[in-house]
Parts: sequence; structure tokens; C-alpha cells
Amino acid sequence: MPTIANAADIVSSMNFLQQSAGILGVPTVISEQYPQGLGSTVPQVRSCSENAVVFEKVRFSAALEFQQHVELERHQVVIVGIETHVCVLQTAFELKAAGYEVFVVQDAVSSRHPADARGALQRLRQHGISTPVSESVTFEWCERAGTDLFRQISKLVRGFSEARRGSES
Repeated sequence: MPTIANAADIVSSMNFLQQSAGILGVPTVISEQYPQGLGSTVPQVRSCSENAVVFEKVRFSAALEFQQHVELERHQVVIVGIETHVCVLQTAFELKAAGYEVFVVQDAVSSRHPADARGALQRLRQHGISTPVSESVTFEWCERAGTDLFRQISKLVRGFSEARRGSES
């Protein structure tokens, strides 16, 4: 993570989505690309994902392992992570080919070089993969206002927005 462009912002967005998923009961999965050599998931992300299924991989795509480790009745997959132009891209393409509707959250993915991430997001869009922002994903999961879940999400959104404003100054 230390070599990734905008790492602090990416981690913040990942945490926001993990916390939102926890509140809304959305299952989460963490794949770790060769953790013996590249290191495990950073503690800031891991601490927000105590209920996540975690698996190691050596293939760049996590699609095969995802399908082996996760039994979901869902047909949509939201992807965050690094590096956008390698692991994220290949995972998204393989999951789409397997019949999933795939979303790659543009403010929760990055690469060492920003141009690589931008190029990958462009390729994903060209192949029909949506690239929403994390707050949009959260409100799509939430679906409606006026509920206890919405109130919890609103608090989380306020904190996330304040943190983002702080990082922009």
C-alpha cells in the first residue's frame, strides 16, 4: 500500500464500504495477492472487516477463488482494491464473463501510477462494467431513507465526508 497513489483516500473509501456493508448485511470477501511476498491486507482495512471471508491467491484475478470460497445467492459483485490495472481489472473481467453484474468502485481502487488506474477504469467502462463512487454504492445498498439502517448509514456518510474534506485540504 505504501507505493499506491492516493493510498490514504483509497483505504478510507474501502473502510467506508466495509462499514456500510456490515451495517446493511452485505457479505464481504478479502483476497490477498501472495501475502508472503507482498504483505497481508493493511490493518486499517482488515479492522473494518471482521466478518469477511479471507483467502490468499497467486493468480492476478480473484474470480476463481471467489467462486470457490463464496456461496452467494447474489448476482452482483462490488470490487475495491489494488492494483486497478492488474488484479482488479482481471477479476472484474472474469466475474463478468461468469455472469455476474460487476461494479468497480472508482474511489476505492488505485495503482502505483494514477495513469494506470485511469486507463483500467476506462477499459472497464468500455466493457460494460460500471464504476460508481463508494457513496453511491452505499445508498444503493441502503435503498431507502427513514429507517434505522438509513440513520446509521447517514452517520457513517457524514464521517466519511468529513474525512474526505480533511484529506483535500
